[in-house]
Amino acid sequence: MHQIELFMKYPHEVQREGLSKLLKSASDTQWGRMYNYKEIENAKQFAERVPLQDYDSLKPYIDRMRKGEHQILWNTEIKWFAKSSGTTNDKSKFIPISTESLEECHFKGGKDMLSIFCSNFPETQLFTGKSLTLAGSLRTVQGLETAYDGDLSAVIVQNLPFLAELARTPNSEITLMDNWEEKIEKLAEATIIENVTSLAGVPSWMLILLRHILEKTGKKYINEVWPNLEVYFHGGINFNPYINSFKSIIHKDIFYLETYNASEGFFGIQDRLNSKDFLLMLDYGIYYEFIPFLPNNTLGNKTILLHEVKLNVDYAMVISTNGGLWRYQIGDTIQFTCLNPFRFKIVGRTKHYINAFGEELMIDNAEQALLVACEKTEATIIEYTAAPVYFEDKESGSHQWLIEFDKRPNDIEFFAELLDNSLKNLNSDYEAKRYSDMILKPPVIVEAINGTFFNWLKSKNKLGGQFKVPRLSNERIIIDEILFHMNHNV
Repeated sequence: MHQIELFMKYPHEVQREGLSKLLKSASDTQWGRMYNYKEIENAKQFAERVPLQDYDSLKPYIDRMRKGEHQILWNTEIKWFAKSSGTTNDKSKFIPISTESLEECHFKGGKDMLSIFCSNFPETQLFTGKSLTLAGSLRTVQGLETAYDGDLSAVIVQNLPFLAELARTPNSEITLMDNWEEKIEKLAEATIIENVTSLAGVPSWMLILLRHILEKTGKKYINEVWPNLEVYFHGGINFNPYINSFKSIIHKDIFYLETYNASEGFFGIQDRLNSKDFLLMLDYGIYYEFIPFLPNNTLGNKTILLHEVKLNVDYAMVISTNGGLWRYQIGDTIQFTCLNPFRFKIVGRTKHYINAFGEELMIDNAEQALLVACEKTEATIIEYTAAPVYFEDKESGSHQWLIEFDKRPNDIEFFAELLDNSLKNLNSDYEAKRYSDMILKPPVIVEAINGTFFNWLKSKNKLGGQFKVPRLSNERIIIDEILFHMNHNV
């Protein structure tokens, strides 16, 4: 906690030192020589000399690293590559994980998460039991027996220190299985006999596991299986659509603590139990820059630094890391909620939104509106995706929402009306486009048959781990594919 308090008190000094350390470490790599890192003395020179990057621009270098070349983007050997799958597109990203990023970022984030929880809840009995952790799987890179691909969670589990491995369940052999349906059965068998005091994993997959455990044990609530359960550490997707499902299935007041970690790095931890924003973690070997959105809601091409950010402004996050990512745009959009210390919330993705008719519908709007509709109809959602229905003849456009309910609302039309009204309240652009149904008609809700999203993911060999359904899209490719899959199977 003392280390956390230090970067909270001296954020700009910590970031300056962090950039200096990153530049020095990579100065003799191919990338560092190309941009003459040895001559860069400050943040201004760094931003002027090194162009903004995305995965496509770094991919040729990462491909070489995956084939065994060293000293490309980072100065130490890299044999782990986190398969990033924020969406279910067939094109995967492989994010390099160095020893430094594993230990100084991802492991440190886990330890800080526990430290923050214990600081907020000093009476905790967390360590009298075990943590049930969900993770993905690993595979050897074809043709190279010393390099591995897999979900970040699997990379972490594979490299956990011995003492940490003793504190979790099930064992790594089960945790890293790649057959999800066999894995969920083994997970249930191994964990129902343990004293589980905490859960950790992506909400959508954790919910599936908990339901299977109830089915297997014949219990009605999870607290009957694990009476000492205290906290669920979650991240990866917005928790709002799932919170009511977890509360009803656990049937006990536990803490829900969110983290903001991705394959590219560990960025934030919910450090206050009564607030859902994240504390920006500044001493993990990650140097931050931010791109403000312009008045027309497009991204600019110049970055600002931490001391220049303002409250309640949308920023795209740019990172340079101890894993060899340089001025890398991760695609997430955030807003700062506090500047001392720096706390923020995620408001969306720079690429995942609906703007087919100028409505600028971001994920944050969608999640909040769905939460309102669920609370007022006592409904709960398993999965959803939404996409535009474009103009046909003289008809206005609309948004089509494919929703798989855990508990469906009694009146689906009332649910749609609540969703629509909430979106109007949250988003003035959406409200303007909905005026008199001239551009946008009311949202259309399609109820997905139970198991639709699970079966679709299964058909794409993307069960478990960190695979997620894209929430919002300007294209109809994903939603049409899922609808076809659902109707075809029926």
